[in-house]
Amino acid sequence: MIATDLGRAALLASVPAAVLLGGTSTPHLVGVAFGIGLLSVLFTVNNAGLLPALVPPTRYVDGNALVNGSRALAGVAGPSAGGVLVQLLSAPIAMLADVCSYLWSALLLARISPAEPPTASADGGSRAGLRHVLHSPVLAPSLLATAIVNLASAAIAALFVLYASTILGLEPWQIGLALGVGAVGGLVGAALAGPVSRRIGVGPTFVAGCALFPASMLLIPLAGGSPATAITVLVLSEFGQGVGVMGLDVAGAAILTAMAPPDQRSSVFGAYQTVNFGVRPLGALAGGGLATLAGVRPTLWIAAAIGTTGFLWLLRRPVLELRDLRARRTRPFHVA
Repeated sequence: MIATDLGRAALLASVPAAVLLGGTSTPHLVGVAFGIGLLSVLFTVNNAGLLPALVPPTRYVDGNALVNGSRALAGVAGPSAGGVLVQLLSAPIAMLADVCSYLWSALLLARISPAEPPTASADGGSRAGLRHVLHSPVLAPSLLATAIVNLASAAIAALFVLYASTILGLEPWQIGLALGVGAVGGLVGAALAGPVSRRIGVGPTFVAGCALFPASMLLIPLAGGSPATAITVLVLSEFGQGVGVMGLDVAGAAILTAMAPPDQRSSVFGAYQTVNFGVRPLGALAGGGLATLAGVRPTLWIAAAIGTTGFLWLLRRPVLELRDLRARRTRPFHVA
């Protein structure tokens, strides 16, 4: 994780350095974006094994709430801070602030000494992780549900700005307002994830997030009328999505952490996220293609409707019966 932080800092620093030396190029920027994306995936996968080494199973939900809450906070503060820095310093120089953030992350990680679990001695890797997911009565339907939701949300995300600007006629600041409120909803959702999971259970919280997130997307094609009405509906939609996705992410990550064997957590997370991330470009392509044939608003309705079916795979299954994560074993789970 420290190496990926340093690598991302170096890649990002190459952009302002190239500008100062005479200019950058599209291949350079594409290479930087690809490299940062690759290292970010490695960071995320390895982070899966770090959290359980720092917190006990009974605190998995709280730990993931803090992680996802900080991500939501960054979503609120980051764009605003970035806009100010770009205005004051220019875009290439402002990128140095992001370079410093990676260096700060590496410094903080270097100060901890987690007791990392041993690596699987044989039959490890992504194939073993995927087999574990597909043979789990909890993780298999969870992966299917989240993949459906991600497929739908990617299709909608690909069309959102086009829809809001050309069909609804909203100004850029109004679109930014709606997206910013979504980040605020993420903060609220992260704060609620722990108390709600303790109240109704980790599994039901995950199922509720899988239902609320796509259900809120149904408001997007419903928006219309005056700009004030349209922006109000979009704000409600983005806020609901923010709350829902945090319930999904926080509870889902806690369940995945508890269900994965200690020596295969990174492999299980890697396999799980490969499917989740892999459907996103497919969803974006499908959304753009269908919008070309059927129109933007009908495509938004179709995508949102498909997304709302994801949670159905979790009903009458072990996921809904999970109440807490007191047993740090792949099974049996503590079921109330």
